[in-house]
Amino acid sequence: MSGSVLDGKRLLAVDDEPDVLDTLEDILADYEDLVLDRATDYETGFHLLRSWTYDAVILDIMGVRGFDLLNAAVHLGFPTVMLTAHALSAENLKKSIEMGARAYIPKEKMFEIDAFLEDVLTLAHRSSLSSMLNRLGTFFSRKFGSKWMEDEKTFWDRVAGGLYEPEPVILKKK
Repeated sequence: MSGSVLDGKRLLAVDDEPDVLDTLEDILADYEDLVLDRATDYETGFHLLRSWTYDAVILDIMGVRGFDLLNAAVHLGFPTVMLTAHALSAENLKKSIEMGARAYIPKEKMFEIDAFLEDVLTLAHRSSLSSMLNRLGTFFSRKFGSKWMEDEKTFWDRVAGGLYEPEPVILKKK
């Protein structure tokens, strides 16, 4: 896989399931000089976010306070991808996009994560969201129902058309 935009990149993956982190490591192993830092809990993930500069961040939602980590990662300027199984819903997809995630990937599609990461690293924010919806729209329709976008039609039309730009993120204290 030499010659990829992923070569030489530093990524952070935070997931409470070590087997998911192992799978990500296996998927990304062939990229030259790619470094994948791993964390299985919020505290370690937050510490790593604050300690290193990342080309991209991959976050689970459940079990690691993924939305809190998303808020921090976006605030620090790191392109972030949400990778989830248990929090797979249209509401969490929209929330992730509104909070600044560049992609929202079901764990069922994890084996395609390198293509999503390449988009995140090479396309403008709006274009990476549009590309994600193009790739996963049929999957989301099967999971959420064929009319899942209708209640928020204007929002989803903007995302699909590459016109959506998230508001600036303000890091909140708890």
